[in-house]
Amino acid sequence: MPETTDEVRMAMAIDLGASVRTTTAPNPWVGAVVVTTEGTVHGGATEPPGGRHAEVVALDAARGAGGDLATHGATVYVTLEPCAHQGLTGPCSKALIDAGVRRVVVAVADPDRRVAGAGMAELRDAGVAVELGCRADDITDQLHPYLHHRRTGRPYVVLKLAATLDGRTAAPDGTSQWITGSEARTDAHRLRAESQAIVVGAGTVAADDPSLTTRLVEGPDPWRIVLGGAPDGARVHPCAEWTRDDGDLGALLDSLGERGVVQALVEGGATVAGSFHRAGLVDHYVVYLAPALAGGDDAPGLFGGPGPATIADIWRGEITAVTPVGSDIRVDLRPTPDPGAT
Repeated sequence: MPETTDEVRMAMAIDLGASVRTTTAPNPWVGAVVVTTEGTVHGGATEPPGGRHAEVVALDAARGAGGDLATHGATVYVTLEPCAHQGLTGPCSKALIDAGVRRVVVAVADPDRRVAGAGMAELRDAGVAVELGCRADDITDQLHPYLHHRRTGRPYVVLKLAATLDGRTAAPDGTSQWITGSEARTDAHRLRAESQAIVVGAGTVAADDPSLTTRLVEGPDPWRIVLGGAPDGARVHPCAEWTRDDGDLGALLDSLGERGVVQALVEGGATVAGSFHRAGLVDHYVVYLAPALAGGDDAPGLFGGPGPATIADIWRGEITAVTPVGSDIRVDLRPTPDPGAT
C-alpha cells in the first residue's frame, strides 16, 4: 500500500528524532515537522537538556523562514505527545496553541505522569484537531527505552554479548580479545553512546582493564558502574562502585532510574550476564556472533552460573533483528511480551 501524506511526514519526524538519539536523555529523542498552509516543510528535534523541545525547534524554523504568522493554520507531526508541564522549558502544548496551529498528528502518547494525555487534551480544548497513532509501531520501537523508563521507573537494560558461533566468549586460558571484528566493536560503542550508564563486574575490570568509553564513535561516555570495586589506577575511573551492601541488582536499577538513566548497558562477563539474565532484568539482548568456532567444551560460555535443569524451562524470547556487521552477525532479541502486561 502506498504511504499516506501523514505517514511520509511522520517518517521525516522519525529520522529527525533518530539524529539526536545520544544527546537528549533523560528527555526523549523526539522529532517534529511543521507543514505550513503554503506547503513549506520545517523540521526540528529535541535539543540537549535545558534546550528546546522538538515542537518548538520546528515552529521556530517555520517562523524564521516565513515570519511570525507562518505557523497559523499549520499541521504539526510529532513522534511523542507534546508535554503539558513546566520543566526546564515551557509546555509544548501551549507553544503549539500560541502558534495557531490547526492540526497536530501524534504518533504515541507520553506515559510520563506529568503528561499522560494532558498534552493532547489541552490542544483539543483549545480547538486544535489532534490525531493519535500515525506510525505508532515504528516510534514505539524507536522510543522503547524512554517509554520503558517512564512506565517502570527503571532504565531499559541492554545486555551486550559477543561469542563464537558455538557460543564461546573466550579461549580456555581466558583470552578474549578480539572475538569479533572492528565493525562489530564500533557498533557496540554506538550502544555505549546511546546508554547513560554501563555496568560491568569487578572481574572484568581486573582481567581486561577496560576504559568503557565511546572512543570509536561520536557521543557521550556513559556513567561507569562497577559491581564490586575497581582498583586505584584502573582505566574505568572515574566510576561508581556498587557492592552487596548497596542492595541487589533490582535496587541498582531503581537507583539508576531515579538518577535519570534511561538506558543501561550491561557489558560484564559471564557471571554478571548470568546474574542479570536469571533475575529477569534484561529488556534487550544484543549478541554479536563471529564466524569462528572454539571447537570444544573447555571454553567459557555466554552465561556463568546454573542453568535450567530441563529443556521445558529454558528461556525463550523473540528475535527482532538479524543484521550483518562486517564479517560478524548481530542478533537482537527481547523477552516475549507478557500478553497480560499493560
